[in-house]
Amino acid sequence: MELLQPAALLLLPLLLVPLALVARRRSGRRTPPLSLLVVAGSGGHTTEILRLLSCLSESYSPRHYVFADSDKMSEAKIRSFEQKRAETFPKSQFTLHRIPRSREVRQSWISSVVTTLYSILYSLPLTNKLKPDLILCNGPGTCVPVCISALLLGLLGIKRSIIVYVESICRVETLSLSGKILYYFSDYFIVQWPHLKEKYPKSVYLGRIV
Repeated sequence: MELLQPAALLLLPLLLVPLALVARRRSGRRTPPLSLLVVAGSGGHTTEILRLLSCLSESYSPRHYVFADSDKMSEAKIRSFEQKRAETFPKSQFTLHRIPRSREVRQSWISSVVTTLYSILYSLPLTNKLKPDLILCNGPGTCVPVCISALLLGLLGIKRSIIVYVESICRVETLSLSGKILYYFSDYFIVQWPHLKEKYPKSVYLGRIV
């Protein structure tokens, strides 16, 4: 498994670039740099997503980070990551954005519908403003309203964003709730365990990548 990790990290950029270029050809835009929207989350989600970003080149710029307004840790982790990245890529650009959390831990399902709808309405103008070429997420609940808003913009013909979902390494047997939803809407759905690939044929298995 450990031998697969470096190879998988090299494959990820090769997977992302063609997807973004297809989107740009459709809209008549030029090739990289590519605008990247990254959805961060509490717990280990931000740590995992930053590990994925560490293998990407400076072509993925600017990077727009979106996380929940109640998330107290992600901003510090992102700023630290970007500060170190700037030592290698001095022209590196990034922005930070907060949106209402769609669902709190142990929140009832009925109230979750209301808060998720509110988060979608909040995310829609933000996503329209940023107009990312790529959206990269790995499971926090915050990614659902962001991705849905991006899908709506695509349906309206405003902006077609490529959605790449990477399921958390912690998910061995089943998908997260976010994963179960976005499995049907993401352009590429990446899992890190072969058992999940067997259960979800649409997914892409690259081995362990974080």
